[in-house]
Amino acid sequence: MEFLQTEFASNSLQTWLIAVAIVLVILLLTGGFYVAGIKYLTHLADRNKNTLWAVLLAVVRRTSWLFLLILALFIASAAVEIPDKTRLTLSVIVIMALLIQAAVWASATLQVIIEKYRQRKLASDPASVTTLNILNFASKIVIWSIALLLILDNLGVNVTALVAGLGIGGIAVALALQNILGDLFASLSIVLDKPFVVGDFLIMGDFLGSVEYIGMKTTRLRSLSGEQLIFSNLDLLNSRIRNYGRMYERRVVFNLGVTYQTPRDKLITIPHIVREAVEKMEKTRFDRSHFKEYGNFALAFESVYYVLGPDYNEYMDIQQAINLRIHERFEQEGIVFAYPTQTLYVQQP
Repeated sequence: MEFLQTEFASNSLQTWLIAVAIVLVILLLTGGFYVAGIKYLTHLADRNKNTLWAVLLAVVRRTSWLFLLILALFIASAAVEIPDKTRLTLSVIVIMALLIQAAVWASATLQVIIEKYRQRKLASDPASVTTLNILNFASKIVIWSIALLLILDNLGVNVTALVAGLGIGGIAVALALQNILGDLFASLSIVLDKPFVVGDFLIMGDFLGSVEYIGMKTTRLRSLSGEQLIFSNLDLLNSRIRNYGRMYERRVVFNLGVTYQTPRDKLITIPHIVREAVEKMEKTRFDRSHFKEYGNFALAFESVYYVLGPDYNEYMDIQQAINLRIHERFEQEGIVFAYPTQTLYVQQP
């Protein structure tokens, strides 16, 4: 047909129609694969908890139709004659679209991986969950920064000079925000090194409490008296921390004192009484009991045992039961506890 041979912009109408058909076919094919792929991957992701299927599903869902259109136009441009400058411009646009789409895919992949990790660690390690948003945010900044630099490089911008300038500016910003950045990196250290997690009981100097929240800048504790204690993450990591949340057993040392009038055979019996009292309790391990020293007003015994658990209330219940058992046996044996006394001798002239 003659009208199909009519030329527009150095190409016949037939050539332009072929290019449009190529674009439509590519969009139809990719659209079909898109819908079918989402349906199939959703089915696989629901049946399998493997992170791979969730990542592929997120990548497909985050694929932009604008990117597919630009790609289709670029492929179709091979069927028509266009100026070299126009073809070069189209190539740059395709590369920019590809870089942006790659950054979107990388961000989606990272989001899925972090979300899967968060779900696994939510119950066992709440501290890592608290700061995962920081890692996610920082990683996305890196991804998009790289994509932006590559785009600028393809646009002909001198990226080396730009990076050098940003480096100098970054140093100035870092110096101005060094306290905030110090707390941010301390927060990351808490997540990665895990010196404590939410729920642990900490003692730092005169302050003590249970960890309630680990944030980007501060960590918050709830003290025994009820008030909230707020610490800078950097100050907290620079402190000497006693973490009772990591205590798997508690070593208990207690002393007894009996009067100097106690017979020697009764002194020999006391360590056996203490051992019997400790071993009758569950979740305890006896270590030792000895006649330690001659005190100012008492014969002193030192005993050591372990409570096989970190709970303080449980430890106090066990210690109370042991004390009552020792008191009962001392009454049966006629052993008298010592207490501070003074004897005054008056000499008549």
